[in-house]
Amino acid sequence: MSAKGEQSRERILTATKGLVMRKGFAGTSVDDILKATGLSKGSFFHHFKSKGDLANQLIRWHSAQDLKMFRTFMAQAEAAHDDPMDQLLQFLTSFETYLSDPDSPPRGCLYALYTYEDDHFENDVKGHVAEVLQTWTAMYIRKFQEVIDRRQPVRPVTAKQLSEMFVSVIEGGLILQRAYGSPGLTARQSEQFREYLNLLFPDARAVA
Repeated sequence: MSAKGEQSRERILTATKGLVMRKGFAGTSVDDILKATGLSKGSFFHHFKSKGDLANQLIRWHSAQDLKMFRTFMAQAEAAHDDPMDQLLQFLTSFETYLSDPDSPPRGCLYALYTYEDDHFENDVKGHVAEVLQTWTAMYIRKFQEVIDRRQPVRPVTAKQLSEMFVSVIEGGLILQRAYGSPGLTARQSEQFREYLNLLFPDARAVA
């Protein structure tokens, strides 16, 4: 694809994401997207066979950006610290900074929206959403297990339980953040989760 063609595709995906987060997928029409981008129908259908094809490409584009960001945060944390607990805390702090960006605060969760409107999507799209959330969880399981292997928790807990809890905290926070119109709510919930981890894995109980 030419650079100009890729720019047009990115414009459509970016505009569609914004519209879908405000109006839902069912409430967003191709005409809405064309109005937001200033592009023609010909340009739209050059990149996307249908609105359903756009839905498929949008969630894959969005999830690729998300996973790249999470992996970058984790790689930076692992490069900065030897202790898995310190790595995890830096990762969470970096994520909170992203969530608190005043210039572009998250307006909700696209994965949640796709889940709520799943009647509009093909099975492979639904499957991709589940796969992305499972990939998130697996990444956290690995890191939490490293922490548990190094530090004795004050209460019995598994890496899977902590990972599922964190994903639930973030997803639930994004829903409440949108419902309440409170941009910093999800970051505050992540901060509370960090405090819980500090209580669960106090330094004094680090395993030699």
